[in-house]
Amino acid sequence: MAKLFRIQRRGKSGVTLSRSRGGSVAIFLFLVAASVFMVLPVVYTIVTAFKPIHEIFYWPPRFFVREPTLENFTVLFEITQDMWVPLERYIFNSVFVSVVGTALYVFVASAAAYPLAKYRHKFLDVMYVIVVLAIMFRPEVTRIPTYIIINSLGLVNTYASMILPVLAGSFGVFLLRQFIVNVPDSMLEAARIDGASEYYIYWNIILPLIRPAVLTLVIFTFTTFWNMSGAEYIYDESMRSLASVLTMVAAGGIARAGAGAAVALLMMIPPYAVFIFSQASVMETMAHSGIK
Repeated sequence: MAKLFRIQRRGKSGVTLSRSRGGSVAIFLFLVAASVFMVLPVVYTIVTAFKPIHEIFYWPPRFFVREPTLENFTVLFEITQDMWVPLERYIFNSVFVSVVGTALYVFVASAAAYPLAKYRHKFLDVMYVIVVLAIMFRPEVTRIPTYIIINSLGLVNTYASMILPVLAGSFGVFLLRQFIVNVPDSMLEAARIDGASEYYIYWNIILPLIRPAVLTLVIFTFTTFWNMSGAEYIYDESMRSLASVLTMVAAGGIARAGAGAAVALLMMIPPYAVFIFSQASVMETMAHSGIK
């Protein structure tokens, strides 16, 4: 550690540390190695989608493709064309649920986070504790009671059956509250003195100021909806999502291994596109929200 950092004294009260050039180089090399390690699965997924079937089963496995081909995508297209429900219907289902569900969840989470962050009441304090505790529960734990509620409301085989359970998630409320807490109270009081309503403050002051957190939540929520199969609540074939149909295609055995690789790539593209569009906001959110 002595080689990585230099001790600099400032006055009589404290000691500060500054990195030496060797320390900066070592940290840079470590971050590069960690980045490469995390990127490898993504690169392997992309490469595998263009491998012919015999290269997929090479032993020992080969990382890069030697004879790239589009055969996997052709086979996938042929399989989906033989379905009695058009592929466009499955795409519409996934896009509709992902877009509408993401918009609704961001609205619900931000509207719930605002009073939790800026109002003082014992009831709200208890609610915040419940929100934090709810983060620890995996969706599998509540799957049975959720199904009972969805069924009793008559929402089976509807888009609402895939959207409503996600709206009950508390992570978005916690994330946005961490940002709203940092909004100066004086700014909100000044708006109230000028006659602004709470809705106006929420829509025109709070949301613009927490835009990085909102975009981060959009990424997480969109990915959740996009990868959702909805098999627990959807039994009508025409209501199935693209993820559930492509998963069934990929599970067709060894003969469909190539199509499965193409499925993995296609399902990965939309979430990554949303992430690339908003990556700067994600980094800003993680730096200020207290999430490590």
